[in-house]
Amino acid sequence: MLAERAADEAEGRTPWFPALRHRNFRLFVVGQGLSLVGFWMQSVGQSWLVYRLSDSPLALGFVAFAGYLPILALSPVAGVFVDRTRRRPLLLVTQSLLLLLALGLGILVALRVATVGAIVAFAFGVGLVSSIDVPARQAFLVEMTGPADLPGAIALNSSIFNTARMVGPVMAGVVLGAVGEAACFFVNAASYVAVLWALLRMRLPADAPAPPAHALRAELRSGLEYVWRDRALRDLLLLLGVVGAFGLPYQVLMPVFARTVFAAGPRAYGLLLTAAGVGAVASSLLLASRTPSRDAHRGKLLDGLVLFALGVLGLAVTRSLALAVASQVVAGFGMIRYTTTTNTLLQLLAADDYRGRVMGLHTVMFLGTAPAGSLLLGGLAERFGAPTAALVSGAVSLAAAGSLAVGRRRRAARRAA
Repeated sequence: MLAERAADEAEGRTPWFPALRHRNFRLFVVGQGLSLVGFWMQSVGQSWLVYRLSDSPLALGFVAFAGYLPILALSPVAGVFVDRTRRRPLLLVTQSLLLLLALGLGILVALRVATVGAIVAFAFGVGLVSSIDVPARQAFLVEMTGPADLPGAIALNSSIFNTARMVGPVMAGVVLGAVGEAACFFVNAASYVAVLWALLRMRLPADAPAPPAHALRAELRSGLEYVWRDRALRDLLLLLGVVGAFGLPYQVLMPVFARTVFAAGPRAYGLLLTAAGVGAVASSLLLASRTPSRDAHRGKLLDGLVLFALGVLGLAVTRSLALAVASQVVAGFGMIRYTTTTNTLLQLLAADDYRGRVMGLHTVMFLGTAPAGSLLLGGLAERFGAPTAALVSGAVSLAAAGSLAVGRRRRAARRAA
């Protein structure tokens, strides 16, 4: 890693995407990119299958809840496991298990014996594995790039995710129409082969001995105490929990906006989702092309949260589809600027011995709070309408940005004193 950086500096080069100078990360980008397209294909195919089998929106909610419940409950404990274990072998296991789960569900669908109960069980299994896989993948990024290029790696990882979120559903629509839902699961299973290939091809330093294992409860408590003592980590995670619960789940309202607010159909729904994806990809690519200082990261944190809040508020108050699409671009841009910068700061601030536990808590705040927020916003939309629910989401996010600004001002005043 140091040799690659020195060569660039000696020749006066500043790569646009610094993280890509690392061979291991380039392999990861290829494998992860293909796998995420498969993931989104399965996600769309699974939702279509559940609704076809049940004709019930509630069944869709049960499947989503089953997938998120293990992440909410187990990610802090999984973070302890990540800190105890070498991460590449761990990822080889988790990615293999995800492959088998996709393959198993695909076989049930192909044999026409899949039921909603079986899908709920498989979704729970995916959530169980993901509660370990997500913090492990996040903590593994620094091993592929080193601390200096970690911010760019996190941003590029985000851009891959959001690009796949736009490409995968389009491909799923074609596959669903041509050959049915089972193919989506089989494609996803095959896509995990790309990740396994990338992990096996990586050249990593000789594995350090695994840290000594202590009692699980003691290590979990140690991680929680570590985060609570570190004010910066604590504030970042608490703020992410608020935004993750009340702000980010606003996307669940998009079908309602498309159908009732704008009196349009699936095309408007697709436009609103795509607009957010375009903003997200643009934001992540911009972040990945630079290596800012830590103070600059804190500025991006506030800028991103303000832009996200304004985008959601714009969506809430407009009755023009064109302005709503523009608001979605702004919201998507701000969302990634905020969430990616939060991830970056957590990893830069966390000690190596606690990185897995910190990222486990990040997973809880980022993903685990979403189901409760989705239910809350859905309830508000049902009672008061989608614009009111989006207004609450944007207002809470703007208030969170205000608290962040006040905290920055106080820290600046303490440094100046």
